Amino acid sequence: MRAAVDAAVVPLLKEHDIPGMAVAIAIDGQKYYFNYGKASRESGRPVTENTLFELGSLSKTFTATLAAYAQATGALSLSDTASAHLPALRGSAFDNISLLELGTYTAGGLPLQFPDTVTDTDKMIAWYRSWKPAYPSGAYRLYSNPSIGLFGLLAARSMGQPYKDLAERMLFPKLGLPDTHIEVPQRKAARYAYGYSRNNAPTRVSPGMLDAQAYGVKSSAADMIRFLQLNMDASALEPPLREAIGATHVGYFQAGAVTQGLGWERYAYPVALDRLVAGNSPDSALNAIEAARLDPPLASRANALFNKTGSTNGFGAYAVFVPEKGIGIVMLANRNYPNAARIKAAYRILTALDGEKVQGRLRQTRAAPS
Repeated sequence: MRAAVDAAVVPLLKEHDIPGMAVAIAIDGQKYYFNYGKASRESGRPVTENTLFELGSLSKTFTATLAAYAQATGALSLSDTASAHLPALRGSAFDNISLLELGTYTAGGLPLQFPDTVTDTDKMIAWYRSWKPAYPSGAYRLYSNPSIGLFGLLAARSMGQPYKDLAERMLFPKLGLPDTHIEVPQRKAARYAYGYSRNNAPTRVSPGMLDAQAYGVKSSAADMIRFLQLNMDASALEPPLREAIGATHVGYFQAGAVTQGLGWERYAYPVALDRLVAGNSPDSALNAIEAARLDPPLASRANALFNKTGSTNGFGAYAVFVPEKGIGIVMLANRNYPNAARIKAAYRILTALDGEKVQGRLRQTRAAPS
């Protein structure tokens, strides 16, 4: 396993000048950690499986889980209109946009980011009220932080608490993720890596509207591989949370290469590398892609791969798992490098691990190197 991971990761670090990376692998219930480089070039702190990285848009998988939990506990239904959960939006386009459409980026063309002029809650609500859809709801997928950000905001409102409080005091503890945070506590500041910009300046994510819901979570490789294990087998969780995790895997829309779930994006497995790269490409993130609503939604996880990328100015994350194979891979880096490079490296590891499983050798492995 070390040879497979090194072969994929070491050239990646060199090619993209990545200061540090934490790789975690889950296979057949076992966890393995492979750590590379520095969490901070200035201090020389090495990366470990407990180093805290910015997840970027991988945070959206937690937003989706919280919203699905709200549905499982009866606080909302994904078929509810957005304005039903926020009276300030009544009389706007959101009277005809469902929570499901917000959570799958099919609300009608909400943009990738908020305009720079949206700097507080009042301006945000005014912007949503004045926004006019470019497409009928459910007709096109356009990847959007304001879309899934509003999804998370409304889910939290349905549960009567701020999103940050629900995430940090309820969701993360219920999932057993002690090192997953929206705001890194002072006692863990030394474990929070620095990201590095294109000119190699140390950097960290800046606050923004609905950042917690869209891109604001920080976590460790140890926590994230546990999260993937729970996504592969949630049987140890309480029933509503187990139901919620299952709901995030359901495919609701087909848009190009991507079958869109809640937070997670899914593909039939085995999947060709070029299809996986296409689904995580800039074209897929920046362009409106015609969407076909799946009726009924794709609920089975048989022969399915789930993945999600995430980036901030100084960090790049990727998570992928195949429930039927019992394989999950997390890659957390303190540089934002191309998605295609992440996918190719993880695909190389996944292919090697799957091949080893077929030959039966990994089932005999019990040690967990770090």
